[in-house]
Formats: sequence, structure tokens, C-alpha cells
Amino acid sequence: MREYLSMAKKIAERILREKDVLVVSHIDADGITSAGIASKALENANIKHEIMFLKQLDTGSLKIIRDKNPSLVWFTDLGSGMAHEMHGLSSVITDHHSPSNMILNVPKEMRKTLTEFFDELNKNEILQLNPHFYGKDGGVDISGAGLTYLVAREMGQKNVYLSQYAIVGAIGDMQDYSFLKLTGTNRYILKEAEEFGLINTLVDARFFGRETRPIHKMLEYASDPIIPGITGDESGALNFLNSLNISLKEGEKWRRWVDLTKEEKRKILSQIAINLLKMGYGSTLVSRLIGEVYILPNEMEGSYLRDAKEFATLLNACGRYGNANVGLEIVRGDRGENLKKAVNLLLRHRKVLVDGIDYLRDIGIIKLDDIQYFNAGSHIPDTVVGTIAAMALSSEIADANLPIIGFVENENGMIKVSGRASRNLVNSGLDLSKLISKAAVSVGGYGGGHNIAAGASIPRGTEEKFLEIMIQQLRELKKTGKN
Repeated sequence: MREYLSMAKKIAERILREKDVLVVSHIDADGITSAGIASKALENANIKHEIMFLKQLDTGSLKIIRDKNPSLVWFTDLGSGMAHEMHGLSSVITDHHSPSNMILNVPKEMRKTLTEFFDELNKNEILQLNPHFYGKDGGVDISGAGLTYLVAREMGQKNVYLSQYAIVGAIGDMQDYSFLKLTGTNRYILKEAEEFGLINTLVDARFFGRETRPIHKMLEYASDPIIPGITGDESGALNFLNSLNISLKEGEKWRRWVDLTKEEKRKILSQIAINLLKMGYGSTLVSRLIGEVYILPNEMEGSYLRDAKEFATLLNACGRYGNANVGLEIVRGDRGENLKKAVNLLLRHRKVLVDGIDYLRDIGIIKLDDIQYFNAGSHIPDTVVGTIAAMALSSEIADANLPIIGFVENENGMIKVSGRASRNLVNSGLDLSKLISKAAVSVGGYGGGHNIAAGASIPRGTEEKFLEIMIQQLRELKKTGKN
């Protein structure tokens, strides 16, 4: 933690010397919260700034950034993978994705720390705060929003209120997925947010929609875990609740999970657990029913912003449909017109996800010995293919024992690749970021991400070759006993 804070302070000092800054961030929930945290910290320091959102950072977007001739660029939730292309561009980076291979491949005996090496390489033009430099897993230890918050915190103590958005960003990045709670450096930020009354941590059902959905709808759309006979079946969810004598309405109003008594919650969760065990799903799946949930007590009860998971999903919907700035304004404090726009985008997002899963059911997932994949062409938007791949992996549609790859067409005439893996595979030595990056480069593309979730962009027509290289790498891992 001391190393994190030391670099965060260096970056903060660098930023505070500027009169204007260009913030460049990713379009997902983690990227939007990162941009919002950076924006408020800069505003509080009276520093003029502009925000630019990107689906991905590549040489083309770097050229656009250079043409703006900014005095300083603050890359949030992206940048580390392209840092080797930033020579001459005065930049700071708060990113948790895998850094450029050229940095990580430098033998340890050649430098004291990776950050010192990178500073020297770029003549102090670039400062990076990245957990991988300290041997931490960027998919679990801290998100882009968390790293950006650590810098904001060093820019002024009053920025501590931004810690709540760092938690939203971490949840949006699914950093609680593996352990059913936030861990590592996220825990440090969570504790700070709790101390200032910005986050309440509860142990409860982890279902999405606890604050906003009628109980039967919450269960109908449950995906982690999938509940046989209930997930995807409204009548099944209604019949299940009726069999337990759970009142669905209070007057004319549908009851939500947060409206239930402790006894009603216990009854529902106990019966779901019994049903899962009877059907042979095992204790691991049952254990995913309960975990930590994070509440923003200063947000209106029953709103989409009260529960960190729902807040993050709302922001994801903004970014995935070309309205990241709408989400940015919500993080910055707007609870009026932009919130209304975001809710409409969320409703659209839900429909796209349902349609995408239905399409996967229709075409099926192709299962090979070492990998499984689907090619959705233009039937699934490139902005949600990763989410749909993750949903498929946690359902009966796909095999949780194999990594899954999704191919779709993107607007640039390239093929967007999204890969997802289970935590069990990652714990056994699988690193999707490395595998996908190598396969993408081999076919003339580029990629990166995390060990559990990664993506790439490759030329059209190279999908088969890409899969061959992925399979070859997976088989080599098997030989070494790492997977």
C-alpha cells in the first residue's frame, strides 16, 4: 500500500502543476467512475480539463490525442497496455490492466522496480500507477476507479467523498466476483468510505435488483448463480414465491427484496439452496447466493444509485450505447435530466442482453477440447459481447470448465474478441490477458485485459487462426501443469 500511495502522491503533484488537463478514459462503469473522480478532483483544484471517452486505446486514438496538443494527459482505466507508444506525450496513468509486455519482460536484475524503469525509459514524461508493478492482480486488488481515487485523495483531503465512486467502479469491474466481497487494496478504500458514512456494507443476497426490482423479477433475472426453474422463467419465479407464502405486493405496490423481513429472506434463500443441492449443483454454487453488498446511504432509497451493483450497471448502459458523458454527469452529481436519460439507456441495455442470450441459445456455443466459442457476427453489439459471454459462462449455455471466446463485428470492419474464464481456471494458472494478447498479435491485431476477462481486435477472417493459436497455448499450459 505504501508503494501505491507514494506513486499516487507523485502523480498528484505532477497534475497539480498544470493549468489544464485532458482526461482520457474507458467507456465502462469503471472507466466512467474513474473519469468522474478525476474530473471532480481537477475541478476542486481549479484545473481546467476536458474528458475524452474511448472504447479502446490504439495508435489511431493516440494520434487524435496528440493532435489536441495537451499539456498533460491523464489516462484512467486504460493506457498501460499502450504506454510504449506514448513517447513524447506528457502523461500520467491510473490503470489496472496488464502493462505493455516490453515493460514486464525486462529482467528484474536490470532495474529496481518497474516504475523506476519506466520513468527512466520515458525520461519522466510518463508516471504510472498500476497494481501489476507491485505484483498485484489488477482484476481483484483494485480497479481503475480505485487507482484514480488514490491520486485524487492526494490532490486534496476533501476528495475523500469520491471514495464511494471508487467502490462503484470496482463493483462494475466485478472485483467482488471471485471472493463474494471486495479484497486487497479495494478493502482499504472501502474502509475509508465506511468511516465517512459514504458506504454501508451488508451481508445479504447478491442478486441484482435488490433495490429496484419486484422480488419475482429479481429472481427471474438471477444469473450468479443461475437458479434452475426460476432464472428466465417469470411463472417459475412467481410459483416458487407463492409456494413459500411470500406476499408479492403491499397494497398496489410490488415488494422488493429490501422490503422483505429477515425471516422471508431466510426462507427464500434456504429453499433455493435446498433446490440447488437436490439438483446436484453442489455447495460451491449455493455459496454464491450470499456475500457482501454495498449500499450508498446518501442516495435515495429504491433508486438505481442506492446499490453499488445497480449504480455500476446504470453507468455501463450509458457507456455501451455511446452516452458515457451522461454517466459522467451522474458521477459528478447530476440527479436530474441525465439520470432520467441513464434509466432509459438501462432499459434498452436489459433488452439487448436478453436478446443476446436468446440468440446464443439459438445458435449454440461450439465446444472444442480446450476452448469454447461463438461467432455472433453483427447480431450482438461489440459493446456487450463480453457481458453476454460472462452470462453464458455462468449459465447452462456454456461449460464453466472451459474459457469462452466471443467474436462479433465492430464498426471499424474488424472483429471484436471477448474472452472470459472462471476463477477456478485462473487459480490453476490461466491468464487470458496474455493468451489473447499473443494470439491477437500473431494474426495482426492487438489485445489485453485481465487474467479472468480480456479482449482483442483482430482482422476479419482471422478468427480460425486466432482460435488455433489459443488452443496451442492452452495445450502448452496443460503440459506444464498450470491449467
